[in-house]
This record gives sequence, structure tokens and C-alpha cells, in this order.
Amino acid sequence: MPDPSGFLKHDRKLPARRPVPVRISDWREVYPSADEGLIRDQATRCMDCGIPFCHDGCPLGNRIPDWNDLVRTGNWATAIESLHATNNFPEFTGRLCPAPCEAACVLGISGGAPVTIKQVEVEIVNRAFDLDLVTPQQMPAPSGRSVAVVGSGPAGLAAAQQLVRAGHAVTVYERDDAVGGLLRYGIPDFKLEKGHIDRRLAQLAAEGVQFRTGVNVGVDVTAEQLRAEHDAVLLACGALAGRDTPATPGRSLRGVHQAMEHLVAANRVVNGREESAPIDAAGKHVVIIGGGDTAADCLGVAHRQGAAGVHQLDLYPRPPRERDEARDPWPTWPWILREYPAHEEGGERVFAVAVQEFVDDGTGQVRAVRIAEVTVEKRDGQRVLTVLPGSERELPADLVLLAIGFEGTEEQPLLDQFGVVRNRRGAIDADPEWQAGTPGVFVAGDMHRGASLIVWAIAEGRAAAAAIHRYLGGASELPAPVAPSAQPLAVPAR
Repeated sequence: MPDPSGFLKHDRKLPARRPVPVRISDWREVYPSADEGLIRDQATRCMDCGIPFCHDGCPLGNRIPDWNDLVRTGNWATAIESLHATNNFPEFTGRLCPAPCEAACVLGISGGAPVTIKQVEVEIVNRAFDLDLVTPQQMPAPSGRSVAVVGSGPAGLAAAQQLVRAGHAVTVYERDDAVGGLLRYGIPDFKLEKGHIDRRLAQLAAEGVQFRTGVNVGVDVTAEQLRAEHDAVLLACGALAGRDTPATPGRSLRGVHQAMEHLVAANRVVNGREESAPIDAAGKHVVIIGGGDTAADCLGVAHRQGAAGVHQLDLYPRPPRERDEARDPWPTWPWILREYPAHEEGGERVFAVAVQEFVDDGTGQVRAVRIAEVTVEKRDGQRVLTVLPGSERELPADLVLLAIGFEGTEEQPLLDQFGVVRNRRGAIDADPEWQAGTPGVFVAGDMHRGASLIVWAIAEGRAAAAAIHRYLGGASELPAPVAPSAQPLAVPAR
């Protein structure tokens, strides 16, 4: 049984990051692998609670206390089995997920330090690969049914693996030149080195998943052709339509770009797909607008490209460092100051400000952003900004990156061809069986949910695969961790 006093013996501790001067000189991951003693001590802190709320914090339903105790006792082989039972790709979630499971950990009640669940998770899968414990599964007899998966991000790949393991023929269609979706070109290598993707893809290919890259469904192949070749289609195209500020004066100036344009270009260079990036921060004053993960990714990339200076702007006031129980009671996701590794590498964060104008240098190139301090209120469900008089000032800017969120899936030919429409959030609605309004056409991941966490993408991919399996007449039941209407833990509206 778990050590009931483990959390009293060991404080929460994470492995040391690589030194800043070293890591900003390359694109390798910030965190080295942790030593076994540290991870086993951290796993020992898990109490195996009578009601483990970490299960509810994670939409995958990961059996967190189980594999924590297996790590505590050094049983890595069974730990990876337990982890894989609910999560196809723990090497991705363990690196990229912000860990809502930790926010829901019982040790976090009243400001306590939760178990380092995310770090334990990634060390389990690291050791599993090192020990050759991640191998292709033996496939059942073919079902004679075929599925097309459009999009190769975490939702599409999770669904593909679940379906091929159920005996169906699966082909994944990806419009980019390599498989992985945003994992491939949207996430910088200092967070996820692409070798992790490639070795998992090797497993999927060995299990029978077929990959077709450079195929833009709706353009290179029509929906009609795909429906004729396959018995079911899963749309998992993500939510890549970036939110913009077209009404801000100067938005059309050269040097003002969507964040993903910058990240994708940089990733293609790092991964040897291009010789140089068309958007490069080298020697420039950079302003990043936005306070989330994408903005932090842009910050880390700007440092490695050699920016002269970086400001990161956030519309909201600086959050507290600890959970406000009155606002976000345990076990919900708290609004707190989130400091990413990129923030300790340099740059300045500016809170409670809004851009009033992108300033022209006289030639059509941005030279500065004019900002003002603001307050933000919600009135009748709408966000209302009030500018503080006399607070305007300029920040130098040769490059401006908009990292202010996403407006759902992109408008693209395949939507009309499959007979699906975007809702008011820019996403695609699904019925209780994950179908998108057309029989045999399913939707999952960010394309259905809107831009969200990687754990939600994998959970939706697994659940949609279970629905497709039923649609194809599968006799067995596949795991379905979430329903299309599922939502994260939240405080009921008052």
C-alpha cells in the first residue's frame, strides 16, 4: 500500500532546469531527465486518497495514484502499462499539459503543495522507452472496415491508434509535409523535441496506421472521394484560426504577425525543413501580445533567435501567486501567475495594458506600439475595457506577435464538402455519438472543443474512436473517457 506519511517526509521538488545561458544557445528541451531517487520520492508523496480528485481534474481519467505507487516501489514496467491504459501519448502530455490534475490534487487544499504528477508521468514514459517497454501491440483480425482520420494532431493520432488496435484499417491524412499537427510545427523543440513524436509514430505505423502527408483534404482529395474509400471519417483538424485585432490602427503594417506564423516558421528551420525563417526576431525589439502558452512559446523562440529585447503584454492585472479560494476553490483550475521557463530567460511582462496603435515608421513598417493601462470588467457577459486617462506610452517594436487566442477551426473547403458548419465559437458541433451532423462523419479535439489542452484532445480522440467503432459494428467496447458535452471542473454559476 502507499506510504500514508510520504507527503510529510518529502517536500515537492522538481528537477533543475538546464542553465539559462546554456539552453538559450540551442533548441533542446529545458528539462533534463530526473534521477530515479527524486522521482520515487515525489511519487511517495501521493497518499492514494479515498477519493482521488486528480482523476476528475484529468479528462483522460489517468490512474494517477496507481502509477505513483508503482513508481514508488520501482515497478516501471507495470507503471507504463497503467499509464498507457488511459493515455496513448504520455510523453506529450507529460511535457505539454499544464496539469489540471495537480490543481485537483488533495495535497493542494488550503495552499498545500500538490504531487508532481506531470513530472512522474513523463519519467515513467522516458524510462519505458529506454527499457524498450513501448512496443507495437499485436493486432486483432482485420474487421474489413476502413476509417479516414483528417488531421494528425493528438486527437487524430489517439483515435487512429485506438481504431487500428480494434482491427480497422486506418489512414491519417495530413496537409503538412510531416505528421504531428501542432506538436510538429507549433510547439518549439525546447518544450518537445521532435524525436518523441517520431518514435511514437513508428509504433503506430508498425501497428498498421497508414499516413498520407501533403494531402489537403477538400483540395487535393475531395470529401466525396474520401467517403467512397472509407466507411467512416473523423475530422480532427484543430482550431488554427488565430484571433486578430483588425480594428487596431496600424494592424496592416509590416512586422505585425500572428504568433503561429512565427512559431511555425521557426520550427521548420529548427527541424531542417527550411534554411531560414521569414519572421526572425534576431536583433529586433519584439512585443508579444498575450499572456498564455502561445505567448510564452514566442518568448522562448525570440530569446533563441537573439532578440534585442522583448515585452510581453497582458490585458489582465498580474494574477496572485497562490490560489484565491474565494474565486477558484479547490479542485478547480486556479487563476494564478504562471511563470514559464521562458520568463526566467529574459524579457519584461507588462500587465493590465492594451494596445492602442501600431506605430508606423513612415515606410509602412512598425516601429513601436502605443499602449495604455486598462481595467477589464464583465457586463452582461461582455468584456468592457476602460482606458486610464494619461497612461499612454510607447514601446519600441520592430516585430509584433499576436498571441491572443484562437477563433476555432479554419474556414476551409472540406467543411462545405462534408456538410458541416462552424458554430458561433468557430467549432464544429457533435451529437452524443460524436457525429458532426452527417452520418459517418465524426469530429473530435480542438475542431470540436475549440483551442484547449492536449489531454482534452487525446480524451476526445479516444472517445470518438469508441463511437466510430460502434458505428462500424464493433462487438467490443473501446474506452470513452469523455462525452461531447463534457466540461472541465468548474464552480457552478451563482
